Amino acid sequence: MITDPYFYLVAVPAVLIYGIGKGGLGGALGVVAVPLISLTTHPSTAAAVLLPLLCLMDLFAVAWHHRHVCWRQIRQIIPGALLGVALAGLLMARAPTWLLTGFIGIASILFCLHHWFSPPVPARAGGLGQGTLWGTLTGLFSTTIHAGGAPASMYLLPQQLEKRLLVGTMAVLFALINLMKLVPYALLGQLNPGNLQTALMLVPLVPVGVWLGVWLVRTASQRLIYRLCYGLLFLSGLHFLQLSLRSWW
Repeated sequence: MITDPYFYLVAVPAVLIYGIGKGGLGGALGVVAVPLISLTTHPSTAAAVLLPLLCLMDLFAVAWHHRHVCWRQIRQIIPGALLGVALAGLLMARAPTWLLTGFIGIASILFCLHHWFSPPVPARAGGLGQGTLWGTLTGLFSTTIHAGGAPASMYLLPQQLEKRLLVGTMAVLFALINLMKLVPYALLGQLNPGNLQTALMLVPLVPVGVWLGVWLVRTASQRLIYRLCYGLLFLSGLHFLQLSLRSWW
């Protein structure tokens, strides 16, 4: 179990931030959690401590938003997500982190720039092929660095779902993906007693963060929710690109 007070100094706001993202912004806000906690411990430890908390957050998020879910989108994304989780399990001990973070950083930035500066286009429905592609990336990045919100947003945001439908679909999607992720984390020995005890210390923060996110999505306009999602996706892209360049250099 981690006893370093500096760890909890950064872990407490990180868990709250992730909870707010789970409750109201489809997980996009949570991309800062692993890098923040990694300031005081190894990234793999940070990810392992967070995973049980994410599964608990999912229970609260699904309980709040289960009435507003686009199941067609879930069915199109989940097969690819399962493949992505399996690939991540094989790559976690081999692929350099800078390569993964660099790819998702560049893709996120280009996606947002295209949305902001290209002529407006009508909402478009995603197909099974696109769902499989983005689902694979979602499963891959969600498993390795808990950053699946970025590729999932790249698939779902252009469809311009109603805000409650967007958040509810994200909640159910990541509840299923996080359950899948328990398998590779367990096989890699990441869910050891020390990490689980550390996660237990942070459990009381989970409902607080999710409730704050639910309050946000209920009080904010759909236009503001989408602006926040695209803004957070862009900032996430910059963050991951910076991490990638630093690690590579």
